[in-house]
Amino acid sequence: MRRSGKGCCFIVKNSTTDALRVIVSGRVQGVAFRYATQEQAARLGLGGWVRNLPDGRVEAFFTGPKQALEEILAWCWSGPRLASVTKVEHEWRTAESAPGGFRITG
Repeated sequence: MRRSGKGCCFIVKNSTTDALRVIVSGRVQGVAFRYATQEQAARLGLGGWVRNLPDGRVEAFFTGPKQALEEILAWCWSGPRLASVTKVEHEWRTAESAPGGFRITG
């Protein structure tokens, strides 16, 4: 909490964090998509996770600054060199807390 003015008011920073959930379709399994996602998330300072889905898609959840989330969303459309992305579904969210680091969960 930070004091503002002459002691009459307080400014409380919101404790929520921007978050983004994506589901990526196309040739995205078996092409190191999860590992490349982890590298990009680390480069951008994002927290969260990525995993393969049984239907061949990849799902990821990212937390961090809005600008970095927009960058990872744009990156998801291309992915690593061997990937062929046909669709990226995304949903903006608010996370009450940010997970530490970025991990591959499945």
